[in-house]
Amino acid sequence: MKTRKIGKTELKVTEISFGAAALGGLYRACPRELAMETLEAAWASNIRYFDVAPWYGLGLAERHVGDFLRAKPENEYVLSTKVGRLLRPVPTGTVPDYGYVDPLSFDADYDYSYDGIMRSVDFSYARLGLNRIDILYVHDIGVYTHGAARNAIHLKNFLESGIKALEQLKSSGAIKAFGLGVNEVPVCLDVMRNADIDVILMAGRYTLLDRSAVADLLPLCRKKGTSLVVGGVFNSGILATGPVPGSHFDYMPATPDVLAKVGAMEDIAKRHGVPLAAPALQFPLRDAAVSSVLIGTAKASSLERNMELFEPALPDTIFPEFDPLTLVAPPLGEDAVRV
Repeated sequence: MKTRKIGKTELKVTEISFGAAALGGLYRACPRELAMETLEAAWASNIRYFDVAPWYGLGLAERHVGDFLRAKPENEYVLSTKVGRLLRPVPTGTVPDYGYVDPLSFDADYDYSYDGIMRSVDFSYARLGLNRIDILYVHDIGVYTHGAARNAIHLKNFLESGIKALEQLKSSGAIKAFGLGVNEVPVCLDVMRNADIDVILMAGRYTLLDRSAVADLLPLCRKKGTSLVVGGVFNSGILATGPVPGSHFDYMPATPDVLAKVGAMEDIAKRHGVPLAAPALQFPLRDAAVSSVLIGTAKASSLERNMELFEPALPDTIFPEFDPLTLVAPPLGEDAVRV
């Protein structure tokens, strides 16, 4: 599989990466056997970049990913995890309902400080059972998660304290890159105007349907040499299923406007003889600022189906047909850098 560089670093990642949220039991249990089967399918598909987080299953996904990668040659994969939440043990049966089925018996507290980030990294090493983490993402900082007032406190703490931990870890060689792992554009702009970061893992904001990242974030990424890893390319599933009853967009039931736009997109895809999921998966990699598209599932069969949609590459002429149907931001202009 082709690789692309992360920012200005020498680190290269596969164009398709594996996101391990589902391995934490998101919405349905993910026992070890299922996790190993899915991860092995990703490896067999030549995916060599794996992303995880302490939040996923309250440590469970890190356990699964670490167990898997320990059996693989350490020079053949790239691993990222996240900081910003510290896990603490709680009595069995008292874990709050965060949407994870059978998580580990921990709860999480936000901490974007220097000490909090350093402690989080140490805890992740222990859960992973690995001696190397390549990329660290600051997880879920922003108004989307915290609200405006609380986020102002967290952002100040990160910019004045936490980022020093990441810079120190990178300069010492403990990590190769760092950035943000978020669902919103504004916090990326806030951080990038005050600090240099290598990469942003952005979920759902640079997709066939939602172009929120186009107007401001992509130009700033190009200017500063910051890469994007794009997750959430199906926008909570609707770009995979089409406008079927019960479809979701952005974790919520799809509105009539969204259903209509996706229906029109599906018609375009059908005219070209492909499922809508194919252009949805291939779209982000058309921009040179994007280093990888992240796909996440707990089913080997689902992963294999998604991989089939990346080849053959769709013709460039199909993508402008979707532009008038986007929900947010204008279509890409002449400043776009194509690959």
